[in-house]
Amino acid sequence: MTQRLDVLREMREQAMAGGGEKRIEAQHAKGKMTARERLSFLLDENSFQELGALAKHHTTDFGMSEHRYPGDGVITGFGKVNGRRVAVFAQDFTVLGGSFGEVQAQKISRIQDLALVSGIPMIGLNDSGGARVQEGVRSLAAYGEVFYRNVAASGVIPQISMIMGPCAGGAVYSPALTDFTVMVEQTSNMFLTGPEIIRSVTGEDVDAETLGGSFVHNARSGNAQFSCTDEQDAIELVKLLLSYLPQNNTEDPAPLVPHDEADRMDERLNEIIPVDDREAYDMREVVEMIFDDASFLEVHGQFAGNALVGFARLDGHSVGVIANQPTVLAGCLDIDASDKISRHIRICDMFNIPLVTFVDCPGYLPGVQQEYNGVIRHGAKIIYSYCQATVPKLSVVTKKAIGGSYVALSSKQMGNDVAFAWPSAQIAVMGPEGAARLLNKRQIQAADDPAAEETRFIEDYREKFFNPYRAADVGQIDEVIEPKETRPRLIRALEVLRTKVQTNVPKKHGLFPV
Repeated sequence: MTQRLDVLREMREQAMAGGGEKRIEAQHAKGKMTARERLSFLLDENSFQELGALAKHHTTDFGMSEHRYPGDGVITGFGKVNGRRVAVFAQDFTVLGGSFGEVQAQKISRIQDLALVSGIPMIGLNDSGGARVQEGVRSLAAYGEVFYRNVAASGVIPQISMIMGPCAGGAVYSPALTDFTVMVEQTSNMFLTGPEIIRSVTGEDVDAETLGGSFVHNARSGNAQFSCTDEQDAIELVKLLLSYLPQNNTEDPAPLVPHDEADRMDERLNEIIPVDDREAYDMREVVEMIFDDASFLEVHGQFAGNALVGFARLDGHSVGVIANQPTVLAGCLDIDASDKISRHIRICDMFNIPLVTFVDCPGYLPGVQQEYNGVIRHGAKIIYSYCQATVPKLSVVTKKAIGGSYVALSSKQMGNDVAFAWPSAQIAVMGPEGAARLLNKRQIQAADDPAAEETRFIEDYREKFFNPYRAADVGQIDEVIEPKETRPRLIRALEVLRTKVQTNVPKKHGLFPV
């Protein structure tokens, strides 16, 4: 027995050593932690229970029999984050470059299955050079096993992908199928086709950072939701993100003890809307004044700046925030903003997080390229997502709610539960200038002073329709409130709606406007 224990201990030591001291030093030289170091920062002390630590590949081709490391380049198991159970896998770049093969897939699939049946979040730390070429088609089939489980778990448990190094080829589709992707500046990248292949096929000279670095996927492609300065920052962000999410779709997010007065009113809100329509204000300031102090966690912060989405707390309870951002494109909806908003709505609905929408939108962004690239289809995603969502839905019209954007952004017709408006709200089919010219074109042309006549019609339209009172009169707005009252009003509405019960029409699934 003693001899067998010695063998076990030796194998465990080999597993803990990863690819050896030289490769660990090379990892550190790149500014990266090892897989085990990352897990030690992520998980509560002494909470990690590893599974599959002794698994090895059985490939003999290309001299692979000489490179059989316990664990086979990935660490899998269970642990706790701030006392909450989670499942994790962390690819180990020090072992064969973290390359993805059959055994690695078996280990990750096993932990995915256990996470799903246990109803706990799944966190993946990706750091791999891609498929293990030495295993041929078996490594490609292995990806399919992981993808299938990503889809099975979608909407059941939170899935978070952390890109801690390279994530190339087929491996990128697993993060794309999860709920949140976190990247690290300078050291992480994602791309389907590597720089060398692009260079050989197209002649374009591009490096990994330019092709698929953190900025690219956070600000341009929209494939990632968070960008962090270093690995420790990324790990702390994931811990914070988890605090807004439930363990699974059968639970509500755990509330925190409120540290902010429920009836707090901020007088600055009454003065934040500029009198001049041509002046913008920062919707982020509005959000930060209304929700619990320092509780707003922005999601997709570098992408589609004309929309603002994230998580916050109201009286300690987690809520999802959707808002237009007037400082960018006047808050217009475009293709990217539509994708950003609809995705966040669906995530909140999956995990029983109420939605609070702040509306200041002059409409969908006009333009030939927007039309050619499918703004109709993308804009329909917002409508579909709001209509399908069964969580409590509140809205506040702060200024403009014009045309189709009024309907799309959590209107009563989209299943909104409670709709508030500020006195500064402008709810109408179109702007007053366009309406005056459309409705009174002949009178304006026939007038002795067409410019004066047009101005008169514009002011008349403003007075009659460019305010929230007509909408309140016909029941499209539940209450016109002082801006400073917004926080206590939202809190009281959510107290009532917390027990909301709604089910959609039974069906296999609908056709989301993809």
